[in-house]
Amino acid sequence: MTIKEIKEELKTADNPVAKSLHHGKGFKVLIIGFRKGMILKEHKAHIQSKLTVLEGAVIYKEAYKNMELRQYDEVEIPIEITHAVEAIEDSLCILSQGE
Repeated sequence: MTIKEIKEELKTADNPVAKSLHHGKGFKVLIIGFRKGMILKEHKAHIQSKLTVLEGAVIYKEAYKNMELRQYDEVEIPIEITHAVEAIEDSLCILSQGE
C-alpha cells in the first residue's frame, strides 16, 4: 500500500512525499513521489545510496553535474556530497540505502 499512499498524498502535497518501503539492520528502501516541478532540496547522503526512477523523469543535481534520469535509470549517490533532485514529470523513485 505504500506506493498507493504516496500517490494519494501527492495530490495535495507541496513537497515530495517519501515513505519507507522496507528496512532492516543496516539498510532501508524508500519510495519518493514527486509531482512535476517538485524539488528534493540539497542534502547529503551519509551512507551508500542509489536512486532509481520507477515512473516519470527527474534531474539529479550534484555540484557541477546534472543528470536526466528516466524510467528505470539509476544513479549511485556519493557519500557526503551535496545533491538535489527535481521532477521534470510526475515521478516515482526508489531510494535504496545501506551496504
